[in-house]
Amino acid sequence: MSKTAVVYWSQSGNTEAMANALADAMGTEAVEVSSFSADSVADYDALAFGCPAMGDEELDPDFEEVWNDCLPALGERPVGLFGSYDWGTGEWMETWKSAAEDAGVNVVGTVIANLEPDDEALGELRALGERLLA
Repeated sequence: MSKTAVVYWSQSGNTEAMANALADAMGTEAVEVSSFSADSVADYDALAFGCPAMGDEELDPDFEEVWNDCLPALGERPVGLFGSYDWGTGEWMETWKSAAEDAGVNVVGTVIANLEPDDEALGELRALGERLLA
């Protein structure tokens, strides 16, 4: 079994709920982004990062700082991206995924939820967890 990390930032609790569901599916714990750093990446075989859409469909600046620090350390590890949004279309996730792939990240999947994760999003999180553990 792979050693995995689920790293997230949440403002309203919706992305935290997603992080906890994904962590439960993978048999690991969710870690708030302020407790994670690029130095931690080497300890894991696969990682998932979660951040809600902020402002004009963008990542939270504090989360993005840690994410950008982690980018060079991710290598070929499988990475999942997830988060919630309140308005808009979820464009921030497509932008985030494209930028990650352009940086060489092995993105194996993304999951978004409009506000609180519903049954469909929870199922997608379980499927993402399976891909990360494979």
